[in-house]
Amino acid sequence: MPTIYLIRHAQASFGRSDYDRLSPQGEQQSVRLGEVLAARGVKPEFVVSGAMRRHARTAELALQTAGLTNSVVVDEGFNEFDHDQVIVAHKPAYERRAVLLADMARTGHPARAFQEMFGAATERWTRSDGDGYTESFQTFCRRSEDAVRRTADRLGKGETAVVFTSGGPIVAAVSRMLTGTDDLWLRLNPVTVNTAITKIVSGRSGLTLISFNEHAHLDGTDMLSYR
Repeated sequence: MPTIYLIRHAQASFGRSDYDRLSPQGEQQSVRLGEVLAARGVKPEFVVSGAMRRHARTAELALQTAGLTNSVVVDEGFNEFDHDQVIVAHKPAYERRAVLLADMARTGHPARAFQEMFGAATERWTRSDGDGYTESFQTFCRRSEDAVRRTADRLGKGETAVVFTSGGPIVAAVSRMLTGTDDLWLRLNPVTVNTAITKIVSGRSGLTLISFNEHAHLDGTDMLSYR
């Protein structure tokens, strides 16, 4: 059956003005991912990436390390939701990132402070009707699922696709495969690991989840991260 590997991007630059750039650890994670793809003998017919720089750089380093020379098809359907806009809609006073970062620094626990605020912001987004947002939660989940289905439609019998994307679209597709709804998104999205691999097969009954958020390649290292 056709197989799709959905890969979450490596660690981005959390807390920096340009989040979309990989951190030094993210670059290391991408190389480690490429080593694992090579060791597993993954040789895709298609490689797809979201349009974000963190997607493209993760793909570049992983493919280079794995010795794969596939061209990369860009599909914006695999882009993450606009987390800055979701935050601003929840806390308009934090419209400037500098103000938000200063507030986190004052707490003494910037990552924890951000996660608490971000969790509340995303929950508000998922419960809303989309008013005040550039993209509603339901629209985001639908376009994420559509992107996976477009990729599956490209594959012939026994062919493989590797997709470099973000945690949000992966969880959106997984939730719909498991429940037919978006109800699992809030629970699963916070636990997605950078460079984790989710495996899906496409058959007569549609898309089937085989594994989710697999990150054994980071076990025994200091590279495990969630942002």
